[in-house]
Amino acid sequence: MPSLMRYLFIVSVSCVIIFIVFYVFNFGGEQGFQRLNNSDTLMLSQVCISFINGKTPFLWRNKLMIYETSSCKEYLTQSHYITAPLSKEEAEFPLAYIMVIHHNFDTFVRLFRAIYMPQNIYCVHVDEKATVEFKDAVEQLLSCFPNAFLASKMEPVVYGGISRLQADLNCIKDLAGSEVPWKYAINTCGQDFPLKTNREIVQYLKGFRGKNITPGVLPPAHAIGRTKYVHREHLGKELSYVIRTTALKPPPPHNLTIYFGSAYVALSREFTNFVLHDPRALDLLQWSKDTFSPDEHFWVTLNRIPEISPCNFNVQNYGGGGVWQYFV
Repeated sequence: MPSLMRYLFIVSVSCVIIFIVFYVFNFGGEQGFQRLNNSDTLMLSQVCISFINGKTPFLWRNKLMIYETSSCKEYLTQSHYITAPLSKEEAEFPLAYIMVIHHNFDTFVRLFRAIYMPQNIYCVHVDEKATVEFKDAVEQLLSCFPNAFLASKMEPVVYGGISRLQADLNCIKDLAGSEVPWKYAINTCGQDFPLKTNREIVQYLKGFRGKNITPGVLPPAHAIGRTKYVHREHLGKELSYVIRTTALKPPPPHNLTIYFGSAYVALSREFTNFVLHDPRALDLLQWSKDTFSPDEHFWVTLNRIPEISPCNFNVQNYGGGGVWQYFV
């Protein structure tokens, strides 16, 4: 009997502690905190039931705490965002990030927090097809950061279609007009995560002395059809995809040799200006609009133009891991 009483006492105390933590977390401080909702109440009940049944619960919030704009300071403090450059070297070498996302808000926030630095600049492209709730949550988060913004033009992104490349280009165009003197632009998707610190990434990029990182090789056999045949995007309510037709494409413009590689790259600011304005880049973009996964040949093909970038980093034995494989 004493052991049973001791067990019930422990369970009761544990439930009280958990309730206090939830209460403080949701009601303490500024009024900008989100209130304890039904899902939180259900979670609390499930925790208590788990204790009573002799099980150890694993708690993980299904929503990150986001404050209203008036409470951004509290949100940054509670989430432990870095609010000042950690070194002179990093302050003098700001980076630009392109983040293309469409769902999993919590995952996006964790990536954003991991790569966030106040001297950097961040352009976030949200799939036009994303839910209103997701778009609103992203916009609310970014409103807390003067160096982060939504892309000025959103695309309904179709996997393997030109829309994925266009999403990156929309952000590059926005970043080109930024007063932040960023040195490199790095594109990411919502499921990426860095294994190096900002300083380590900066030191790595500085070693390339303005050269681009566009991993790629001549097209392997399985990839030749991607640019040989005309492809069309199909944008449906339930499912979107790219269709391969039997129509043959004309040769690439300007007698360019098409290379195949990673869609994820690190580009110097000078090179992004070339991408946005040079006729060869603009013509290649137009030619690529009916190819499959043009983001996997666009960057590396342009970076292989000898007179543009004679010494750039292209990686002959490209393994498909994207630019992040060089930051691990």
